[in-house]
Amino acid sequence: MTRPARISNPFYFGDLALDEAFTDRRDELKSLETDMQNGQNVALIAPRRYGKSSLVRRASQELVAKGVRIAEGDLMKAPTKERLASHLARAIHDDIASPTSKAKEAALKLFDSLRVKPLITYDPPQGSYSFTFIARHTDEDIDATLERLLELPAQLAAEQQARVVLYFDEFQEVTDIDPKLPALMRAVFQEQPDVAHIYAGSKRDMMSRLFNDKNEAFYRSAKVMEIGAIPSHLFTSFIQERFAATGKGVSDAAIEDLLDITQGHPYATQELAYAVWDEVPSGFSATVSDLERALDVVLRSENARFTLLWDSLSRAQRQLLQALALESGHVQSGRYILQYGLRSASTMQKAARALESAELIGKRADGATEIVEPFLAEWVERYAT
Repeated sequence: MTRPARISNPFYFGDLALDEAFTDRRDELKSLETDMQNGQNVALIAPRRYGKSSLVRRASQELVAKGVRIAEGDLMKAPTKERLASHLARAIHDDIASPTSKAKEAALKLFDSLRVKPLITYDPPQGSYSFTFIARHTDEDIDATLERLLELPAQLAAEQQARVVLYFDEFQEVTDIDPKLPALMRAVFQEQPDVAHIYAGSKRDMMSRLFNDKNEAFYRSAKVMEIGAIPSHLFTSFIQERFAATGKGVSDAAIEDLLDITQGHPYATQELAYAVWDEVPSGFSATVSDLERALDVVLRSENARFTLLWDSLSRAQRQLLQALALESGHVQSGRYILQYGLRSASTMQKAARALESAELIGKRADGATEIVEPFLAEWVERYAT
């Protein structure tokens, strides 16, 4: 007897959301695709888990099919200039210089021009090369090596007569690698009209300073694109369609309450919708009760992370989060401080700055402060008040 095919959960979180899992960001996607194809530099700013990497990867899917070469470097994984050089070398080799397997070995000759030669290792099972730069050289040598690596995408674009995109994730880390690195990169990139540079970052203040402060090397060097939460009506349609496509339904009330909890945060919405879908048997529709059970599941899965986070906070920071879990507001106002028994305005200001830096809270358009970390408000209200 043939068993019926198992239907997979249609919601995704943790990994990049692509194809059917990519939630509607039609306007942002179209704009980014156009910019990448036209060689326009873009500073893409969004909090972590807001889908900026999924957005870039989704745009890349379309452009690679049109012959655009796209290389990626994650600065969070490159704490030193040597590690950055290693990541750049591999990305340039794999994604720009050798689009076909036959070209991989020939492309290695590119790195003969580097002042610091990498240790190149071949992995037969994977059919791939890795590049390692050992830290036994002067700063001048590794700077010259990085400069040459950053020049290669434009050289290859000209030789191959192809559009090239160089994508940096978590770009705000660039100054931690070396405070002088932005000036070096900017000096090279301003001579590359045929290369689009995409700088994605999750820390708004740092990214804004890098691209909007006239004292910074990247001042006005890129179009700034900020992405926020996905509008509720778009997520409503997405959730309904994903349930229906897998033989299940979901009530309007359940979707409304779900989005009221997640506020359109892409990662959180996918995570909670995933849990709700798992609560409902095939052929049935999810209700508010199913949502409540699903939220319990999600909060239990997040409990260890939030407990560690809570233990790391100061007393004033905890007190402020407890208040914000109950009500967003102007945390330095006399009314708010009095209502929630908070400490002085200066103490709350210091606590708020620390929580904002950790990307746990943020300001709304009306100036009120709110908890932005997904599910933290629910966890604090349930387990820490």
